[in-house]
Amino acid sequence: MKKIAPVIILLLCFMLVWNVFADPFPLDFDIDGEMVDGPLGALIGLLFAGGGLIIAALVVLMVGALLAVVFAGVGLLLTVGLGVGFLVVAAVLSPLLLPVLIPLAIIWFFMDRARRNRIKAAAAV
Repeated sequence: MKKIAPVIILLLCFMLVWNVFADPFPLDFDIDGEMVDGPLGALIGLLFAGGGLIIAALVVLMVGALLAVVFAGVGLLLTVGLGVGFLVVAAVLSPLLLPVLIPLAIIWFFMDRARRNRIKAAAAV
C-alpha cells in the first residue's frame, strides 16, 4: 500500500492536468435550446450557480431559525414537565423521607454553626 499510494496520487494529478488542458472551459449552458459555451457559458453558469447558493443559504438560515424556535419551545415544555414531575414525586415521597431529612437537618445545622464561628473568628482577627 505504501508503494502504490504515490503512483495513484501521481495518476490522479496527471488526470487533473489533462482535464484542465484538454478543455479549458468545460462548462456549457443551454438557454432556450441554444448552447452557450466557452468563457461566456462558464460565466453564466457561475452566475446562476452563485444565485442558487445564495438562495440555498437563505433557506438554510430560515429553517435553522424555525427549528431553533420550535426546539426551544419543546425544550421549555420538557423542562416544565420534568419540574412538575419532580415536584409530584417529592410530594409523594416527602412523608417517607422524613426519617432521612431529620439527621440531614441536624448535620446541616452543626456545619452552618461551625462556618459562622469561623467567619466570626476571621473577622475578629
